[in-house]
Amino acid sequence: MDHWPTGRLLSTAARLVEHSWNEKLGAIGLTHAGVIAIEVLAAQGPMTQAQLAQYVRVQAQTMGKTLSRLETHGHIARVRSTSDRRSHVVSLTDRGREAVTAAVEMERSVLAAASIDPDVLRQELQAVVRELASQFSSPEVKALADGSPVG
Repeated sequence: MDHWPTGRLLSTAARLVEHSWNEKLGAIGLTHAGVIAIEVLAAQGPMTQAQLAQYVRVQAQTMGKTLSRLETHGHIARVRSTSDRRSHVVSLTDRGREAVTAAVEMERSVLAAASIDPDVLRQELQAVVRELASQFSSPEVKALADGSPVG
């Protein structure tokens, strides 16, 4: 590893963290993709399935599969929109709010196994994302860095 390029170290670390985290999340019926969706719902409130897909930058079909799993485990509720009968409004359930809290703790426990300060790591990663995103002029890349929806 001493001779690996930084990009390889970063992608390998990301895959290993995600793998470890997914193992822990499975115990409460979550996946990494599911956590992203419920964290957005926790922060932004109820929204349509299409808005949620756009917000996390995945295809609507991919989001539909993630939401089906979350609904099966009682983390979210989908209700047909009253303003547009073709769409569904997605909201967190009480169980979903508990899962968000549990997922945050699980993530911290994954990083606690390493001899690093997870808060410092977060700050460094945020700096990398902001710096690299600022080098791009496209609104999509800039929105990715600040977590806002595209469109």
